Amino acid sequence: MGNITLNTMDNNNIYISDKDEPREYSLKRIIDFLLALGGLVASFPLTIIVSILVYLEDRGPVFYSQKRVGKGGILFNTYKFRTMIEDSDRLFGPLQAKENDPRITKVGKLLRFTALDELPQLWSILKGDMSFVGPRALLPAEKETGDDKNNEMVPANNIKGYEKRILVKPGLTGIAQIFAPRDINRRNKFRYDSIYIDNMGLLFDLKLICISFYITFKGAWEKRESKI
Repeated sequence: MGNITLNTMDNNNIYISDKDEPREYSLKRIIDFLLALGGLVASFPLTIIVSILVYLEDRGPVFYSQKRVGKGGILFNTYKFRTMIEDSDRLFGPLQAKENDPRITKVGKLLRFTALDELPQLWSILKGDMSFVGPRALLPAEKETGDDKNNEMVPANNIKGYEKRILVKPGLTGIAQIFAPRDINRRNKFRYDSIYIDNMGLLFDLKLICISFYITFKGAWEKRESKI
């Protein structure tokens, strides 16, 4: 990997320039587009059912939108079915979900176990903001404990490996999402992302997508340790 140059263009986006940045394989966008389009059409009846269930539980918004960090540090809007109580970010801050999280609704627990809350993100893939496989899209203000000896909260973009992982599009699934224990810190999760970036390719992506479908059928996405 060559030297990475971060160019701050405005208050919202950081653009990366690097002649040696990884090149996403040529079929990746075509596969993403076709799978996202097919998924949106096939899941339309399920989308209606889930929307009704989310609304009936507390009469709150059905969808939840957030700014996320995309390729090159460019921010984009992502959409999910709402799985937490209304205004949870305002009340508790932008925190990653934890085990037995009191913010998660009853319907939200079911959606998270099966990853059905992610269905609206197919629009982000269709638009080209995301891919099916890649690092998880981070919140711009996401923070966590820096290391085991230091309890100070640090921004995710100050953790080693952040610059490399935003050289590719974030993904709905990936090595870290599948294999990393839910509660390990970002530094270690970023190592999983680095493995993906160094080995990305068509067959590798298809294998990860198949494993992800298996986890969905098992309803194991919220397991804290191994999901497979």
